[in-house]
Amino acid sequence: MRIGFIGLGNMGFPMARRLIGDNRDVVAFDTNSAALERIVALGARAASSVREVADRAETIMVSLPTPAASLEVSIGAAGVIEGSRVKRYIDLSTIGSQTAVLIHDALAERSIAAIDSPVSGGVGGAEKGALAVMVSCPRNEFESIRTVLEAIGRPFYVGDKPGSAQTMKLANNILAANVLVATAEVVVMGVKAGLDPDVMIEVLNAGSGATSASRDKFPRAILPRTFDYGFATGLMVKDVRLYLKEAKTLGVPVELAEMVGKLWEFTATDQGSDSDFTSVIKPFEKAAGVIVGRPPSN
Repeated sequence: MRIGFIGLGNMGFPMARRLIGDNRDVVAFDTNSAALERIVALGARAASSVREVADRAETIMVSLPTPAASLEVSIGAAGVIEGSRVKRYIDLSTIGSQTAVLIHDALAERSIAAIDSPVSGGVGGAEKGALAVMVSCPRNEFESIRTVLEAIGRPFYVGDKPGSAQTMKLANNILAANVLVATAEVVVMGVKAGLDPDVMIEVLNAGSGATSASRDKFPRAILPRTFDYGFATGLMVKDVRLYLKEAKTLGVPVELAEMVGKLWEFTATDQGSDSDFTSVIKPFEKAAGVIVGRPPSN
């Protein structure tokens, strides 16, 4: 199965590399020529446009930063929908269920299967092939691409309803957003009281307060003050907004999510949308007048 791959950013590049390592025939495209050159050096074939990818591969995977980008690449002018060979479109991005349904319905008119397949696990998971891959599509389509998805992580079949994998991803991400903010707040409190942040993280991880933030994000990017986890604050803000939009449409309670959203919006304003999302601790530090962790030694 030849795989077309569009979007070679922080997540897309390591996923495409995993496919090449799995001996897949990959045709790749990205507007960033340097990223495209890097993946070609690893064994991919280069395409000059989205349309060319869709003319050369039956199965196309995309990893894109925003719902607008996914819409443009999938069903926009000169998008995947115009391709002569494409039969299935696998979207690994986080775009929300409403956008996923729009893409599904438009592609269905051209007999192209839309496979909603957002991923979770960060850049580290993408590099190791250890992502959680949430999938919604007809069951037979899932079975036809299962081994492809296994090259990048562990696939979970969510169901055949268009957009349901996006709903699952948003549920996952609002929890991730929540625990990172909560862990940042309590560690700042402890440091203000005189506790050693390294000891705090060790205790939290050994006890009932452990979170994905204390196990991974703090040791990797916050305590060493590198703030280089590989996921932008602006992308987390986007995901939280998508969750709130979907939850409000469903008419479910959103009080906690709205508070978490305000904290992320403030971080984007204070630190910049391009800052690493582990920078969410910095506004708490400013307010408390403390620094958590220590800079890396030279």
